[in-house]
Amino acid sequence: MKWNNFEFLHPQFLWLLVLIPLLAIWYFLIRKEDSAALIISSTKGFEAKPSIWSKLKPLLYILRLLAIALLIVALARPRTVSLSQHTKTNKGIDIVMAIDVSASMLARDFNPNRLEALKIVAAEFVNERLNDRIGIVVFAGESYTQTPITSDKRIVMNTISEIKWGGLDGGTAIGMGLGSAVNRLKDSKAKSKVIILLTDGVNNTGFVDPKTATELAIKLGAKVYTIGIGTNGTAPFPYAKDPTSGDLLFKNAPVEIDEQLLQYIAQQTGGIYFRATDNLKLKAIYDEINKLEKTEVEEFKYYNYQEKFRFLVLWAGLLLLIEFVLKNTIFRSFI
Repeated sequence: MKWNNFEFLHPQFLWLLVLIPLLAIWYFLIRKEDSAALIISSTKGFEAKPSIWSKLKPLLYILRLLAIALLIVALARPRTVSLSQHTKTNKGIDIVMAIDVSASMLARDFNPNRLEALKIVAAEFVNERLNDRIGIVVFAGESYTQTPITSDKRIVMNTISEIKWGGLDGGTAIGMGLGSAVNRLKDSKAKSKVIILLTDGVNNTGFVDPKTATELAIKLGAKVYTIGIGTNGTAPFPYAKDPTSGDLLFKNAPVEIDEQLLQYIAQQTGGIYFRATDNLKLKAIYDEINKLEKTEVEEFKYYNYQEKFRFLVLWAGLLLLIEFVLKNTIFRSFI
């Protein structure tokens, strides 16, 4: 039983308040012999208007009922609670997301395309990692760091929203993408280092061999989760631009992902390989990684209680004192 920061420690005692109306009924409707009676043959000699004090006599019992009600509420231990919290991160995780931005990431087997679907899911993932530092590396025919590892989620979210195709040479340099991600983590002091490498193709360019980059990740102690993105079979890929409108033209082509390489990278570094074939599967993969890589957070809570029952007991005592005084002074002749 709480209202904001107010609570009763023993709310079960409040059921005793049901006795209050029962006691009132007993006094006003059932009790008949409250005052002494004198039986005489004629009352003409005693006829007089009733005194105001005789009419106010029930107030004594009302004071007693109020005192009982206050004592019942006091038994329930009303109090206010103020809470202060302190959070301590015991095990921070540094995460680098290496994202393929080659032209094939515009394929429309995802809605609206692979790259835009990834950006939505990646943003949700970042929002879940409240206590971690995150960096962004993009790669196509070459690679570069778009955002160094930072705890400023606003910067990371802005970076993800601005990722687009067209800023790098053509091709897919998986080795360079992984190498850049490892390089971002080399100065990390975090107890856990994680790379999420996403691509939709085959390593076909770049001067860093993917297996060499994998060895660097192993030496650094970085775990690599690899994701192959693309449906099974064929998908509508961009192949040219319309000379009139400048819009991309699409045609169906086979989906080719070097799953063997991605599985090798994940296995060697202690990570897991995932295959995303649609939007829902992609989201499920990032949710799974989010569950696998948990940051240990220790939370300290400090409660400050202010008891309110003493005030009620004092009022109950005061009401009983008033009843006692009135009963033995003003209402003495009516008792």
